[in-house]
Amino acid sequence: MPRYQIIVNPISGRGAGLAAVTSIKTYLDLKGLPYDILLTERPGHAIELAQAAVKAGFEVVVGVGGDGTANEIINGLMQAQKSGLGAAVMGMLAVGRGNDFAYGMHIPAGLELGLQTLSAGHQDRIDIGLVTGGDYPQGRYFGNGVGIGFDAVVGFEALKMTWLSGFPNYIVAALKTIFLYYHAPTIRLEYDGNSEKLSALMVSVMNGCRMGGGFMMAPTSSNIDGLLDLCIARQVSRGRIFALIPHFLKGDQATQKSISTARAKRVEVTAIEGILPVHADGETICTAGASLSIELLPAQLSLICQPLERSA
Repeated sequence: MPRYQIIVNPISGRGAGLAAVTSIKTYLDLKGLPYDILLTERPGHAIELAQAAVKAGFEVVVGVGGDGTANEIINGLMQAQKSGLGAAVMGMLAVGRGNDFAYGMHIPAGLELGLQTLSAGHQDRIDIGLVTGGDYPQGRYFGNGVGIGFDAVVGFEALKMTWLSGFPNYIVAALKTIFLYYHAPTIRLEYDGNSEKLSALMVSVMNGCRMGGGFMMAPTSSNIDGLLDLCIARQVSRGRIFALIPHFLKGDQATQKSISTARAKRVEVTAIEGILPVHADGETICTAGASLSIELLPAQLSLICQPLERSA
């Protein structure tokens, strides 16, 4: 029987992580599953704890939190694999604010359904992304997606607003960002042999489907197809940004002439004029970057989730 290392972010979801501990213990005890529970104490701690869990021989490493917690678990497990420590299966109990990673990976939000999925134990092998540049010249792994420009600033602003949580937090942050981040940088965007120069309000490079708890950046994306999904928004007026928001909520933004989409295995973004604010899974990569390299690493991690749909 596999051993489960449960890594809890106690402050995720405004304390939902810490509040979940008793229910997690009760459920796992009832199921007779062997486990150990640890609480993170600082940013980056889950990376260290995930690596240590692999080294200690835990077969399953479970994050309890939101997208930031998931990102740290991914980085810990990937670093353990690359350094030869071994491999473990990833699990996730999504009790954070946005839970976009869980959404795209077919992991239900909330504790009850999450625990049922965890104990059912279905696994799929998922793709993982790697972004290099900004504050991470050595690279940082991601599971859901990278946001460059407008949506990165939305994430930065959302973190400042402690009086709101969940999707409303991101909506207010998006409205605020319209006035803070209006003039798009001029970039060179290169992907799989294509190259173009453009004023890009936003470039989202997705492995999952959604960002910000409800913005469907890549509604048809798959985390098992070996490709990144790009959503590229060109410079538009402030009024047009307002008009585009409902399309991103519905996921039909590709019908708008200022939006284009593509798929690629590797993406390079260089600022020609201006700077690149960037996040990966909601974690800051840089606030004023100059260039980025993003690549997809196919079938890197085993993940406990509900069965994923595969194309014929």
